[in-house]
Amino acid sequence: MKNIVITISRQYGSGGKTIGAMLAKDLGINCYSREILRMASEDSGINERLFGMTDEKVRHASWFRILSRPYDGELLPPEDKGFTSDDNLFNYQAKVIKELAAKESCVIVGRCADYVLQDYPHVMSVFIHADKKFCLERAMERHSMTEREMQKYIEKTDAYRGDFYRYHTGHEWADARNYDLCLNSGKLGFEKCVEEIKAYKKIRFGE
Repeated sequence: MKNIVITISRQYGSGGKTIGAMLAKDLGINCYSREILRMASEDSGINERLFGMTDEKVRHASWFRILSRPYDGELLPPEDKGFTSDDNLFNYQAKVIKELAAKESCVIVGRCADYVLQDYPHVMSVFIHADKKFCLERAMERHSMTEREMQKYIEKTDAYRGDFYRYHTGHEWADARNYDLCLNSGKLGFEKCVEEIKAYKKIRFGE
């Protein structure tokens, strides 16, 4: 049977990463998120700290966010002046994502994996979202900020993710048309989100 990869994009505080981990455990497969940064660092020889600085965010000035340079797969060599550019750092992450998809069934959280693997037939893409109140309450459980500070942090993080997705794909991050399945974790809860994803997987790919 072909490897099946489930990609998960998520709003901050919606629990998308947790849902991805729960899903992977239930299916008996690996879940990859920030591990991709380490793997890309090892593959390229570029310091992992630089990958962290561009982790689902664009380092350019705000005016640059309206532009986009969709992923084309080109990897620049160490002697090139753009070796540590946002584009090349992303391309190394994309290389890792493609290698994982070729090697195993897995869950991949964030990092435009849905776009990187768009031509792979055995990939299903999921977007996890929730209302502001749910995201705020859940985020407050994990961070010692005031509600006002936390709400600003959530908005900033989602804006970063949106900019990152737009820049590297040319599409809008929160547009439902980019995904196979969009789920409201605030209404369904994490366990039911996992069940919905598994149900879609069964309908789409069979057992």
